[in-house]
Amino acid sequence: MSGPDVNLVLRSARVVTPGGTRPAAVAVAGGKIEAVLPYDAGIPGGARLEDFGDDVVLPGLVDTHVHVNDPGRTEWEGFFTATRAAAAGGITTLLDMPLNSLPPTTTVGHLRTKQRVAAPKAHIDTGFWGGAVPSNTKDLRPLHEAGVFGFKCFLSPSGVEEFPELDQEQLARSMAEIAGFDGLLIVHAEDPHQLSAAPQRGGPAYADFLASRPRDAENTAIEGLIAHARRLNARVHVLHLSSSDALPLIAAAKCEGVRVTVETCPHFLTLTSEEVPDGATEFKCCPPIREAANQDALWAGLADGTIDCVVSDHSPCTTDLKTPDFASAWGGISSLQLGLPAVWTEARRRGHSLDDVARWMSAAPAALAGLPRKGAIEAGRDADFAVLAPEETFTVDPAGLFHRNQVTAYAGRTLHGVVRSTWLRGVRIAADGVPAEPTGRLLERNQ
Repeated sequence: MSGPDVNLVLRSARVVTPGGTRPAAVAVAGGKIEAVLPYDAGIPGGARLEDFGDDVVLPGLVDTHVHVNDPGRTEWEGFFTATRAAAAGGITTLLDMPLNSLPPTTTVGHLRTKQRVAAPKAHIDTGFWGGAVPSNTKDLRPLHEAGVFGFKCFLSPSGVEEFPELDQEQLARSMAEIAGFDGLLIVHAEDPHQLSAAPQRGGPAYADFLASRPRDAENTAIEGLIAHARRLNARVHVLHLSSSDALPLIAAAKCEGVRVTVETCPHFLTLTSEEVPDGATEFKCCPPIREAANQDALWAGLADGTIDCVVSDHSPCTTDLKTPDFASAWGGISSLQLGLPAVWTEARRRGHSLDDVARWMSAAPAALAGLPRKGAIEAGRDADFAVLAPEETFTVDPAGLFHRNQVTAYAGRTLHGVVRSTWLRGVRIAADGVPAEPTGRLLERNQ
């Protein structure tokens, strides 16, 4: 066993490494992975051994799309509750979206406010996206220099007045500014003209809501986004892809060398429009959950690498905002604690492995955000782990969730994969579904 300073060894018959899953002993020193060694390597004197038997040791998940809503809308969520739920679900790093909090993260001062609020409450390592809105082009470089991981914008109304969308001219201006320092622009890509042309009926029928957010809204927006990125040689990332129709556009752009990446979300991979009951607005999100055939195509896009990563888009609200009217209900799905088992349940059914899940939910999001210490079990990385019993099942009880508001589209579903424990820099931060006290750190870009 290497290194005189090794104080912890995690051993399992199944450790997910960049080279595949194998029996291994992971030596930890000073909160970092010292080495990944053969399963039967000797344990140095003074080091504690944690033997997980046949449970799988995964790299801690990295969720780059979380709406924490703190400060300002903490009755919706908050850094303490969001990161507690994340820890229970095997997530060790998250990036907070710049909107739904008051203030939004659109200036350095607003970023500092969020950091002060988050610091004592974070159970896991936490970083921040900045926001790109019509009025803050001058603030983008200072935010970049202050450590945000990139900039989020909307092309259609965001749902909150303090975070307005960009029109095409404003998008080009913001993208050019961000490209000037080789930053990353992440985009809610729905075209407002396509949305306004769609039928807007309202009411409890999910079919009517689905018709109000057509695939063409995503497809058109993504096509325009790719054109701007090509012209400016800019880095762009498509958020929460729902329309599988856009996959050929994205694949062709990647082949051409356009610097575009794309994510999708657990709900698009595990839920279908055919199964959404009328009035069940816990299933409402924008863009929406679409048909089973669309879901099949999204899985194919993940398998062939067109889609880079899977992140939650955890967007909670208070129970009263989930009215039975799909037009007026708040759009967002709470899944932070359930993303790993939800995705694994469907992935295993489709013949994918936990190596795939770790790539989609840990390595790729870490690479997207530029987090070189996160995302893999290999020497030099942070000792962040999720220990999973992949063959075990459980039925989702909303009362057992650590989100502030226990509303979830997964209620009553039986999922594969029980998170036994979660480890952050060599410290167990959740055991048997119960999080410990907050020990997370605030992250800045390129730390």
